[in-house]
Amino acid sequence: MIIVKSREEIELMRESALIVSKTLGMIASEIKEGVTTLYLDKLAEEFIRDHGAVPSFLGLYDFPNSLCMSPNSQVVHGIPNNTPLQSGDVISVDCGAFKNGYHGDHAYSFEIGEVAPEVKKLLQVTKESLYIGIREFKAGNRVEDVGNAIQKYTEGHGYGVVRELVGHGLGQKMHEEPEMPNYGKRGRGKLFIEGMVVAIEPMINMGTKNIKQHKDGWTITTADGKPSAHFEHDVALIDGKPELLSTFQYIYKALGIESNEEDEFRKVPLVL
Repeated sequence: MIIVKSREEIELMRESALIVSKTLGMIASEIKEGVTTLYLDKLAEEFIRDHGAVPSFLGLYDFPNSLCMSPNSQVVHGIPNNTPLQSGDVISVDCGAFKNGYHGDHAYSFEIGEVAPEVKKLLQVTKESLYIGIREFKAGNRVEDVGNAIQKYTEGHGYGVVRELVGHGLGQKMHEEPEMPNYGKRGRGKLFIEGMVVAIEPMINMGTKNIKQHKDGWTITTADGKPSAHFEHDVALIDGKPELLSTFQYIYKALGIESNEEDEFRKVPLVL
């Protein structure tokens, strides 16, 4: 069952989402060659708690940390460790925060030092596909309209779209209905309803779409060992149109990036 949110609930969710956004912005200032993912995880937990929230992922399904940190061929659910990041790495940082009874949950894939051009392109195309998918989250459309748009765009660049891992509804629980796959056929799946909130998150591989799960029960990598990219936003359906609750602008501020990619999905300009 899809759980519809009131405007008041959506504003509470926006607050949770923006705590995640600010956490990722803080991580953007700290993530670099020689830093360990376990150190970044500790910083994130402290930051989230300092903002009156608790880390959504810590203990969720027995996950041991506050961040999922997935470098290079890891797709998602990577467990932070003491291995230093190296120049040329790319890493998905997925973060959740729970405040006022609601979760925020989104992700960004970071470049460490000098990254190969073909890997940069993978990240660029994956992030572009996120917004292409978000545009399809509107009144009259269905779940697989979003997935179809993401699939067509990324497969058009020769990439593999992960099937086993999907986006999801979001609210008082981290994972609500509906599942939001990054593939599909137009006109299929549940109809979008005013007040829905979903996490849309393309997980795109440079090579094969196939993945494998490791013995730790969490880490998932590409079957061919090639890099993967992952970007995620929280989006509400308001007045029949998608509205972002999360933002990458804190990340961009930390990295000195100018971008207006989110403007079309905001009724009110974001004030950092």
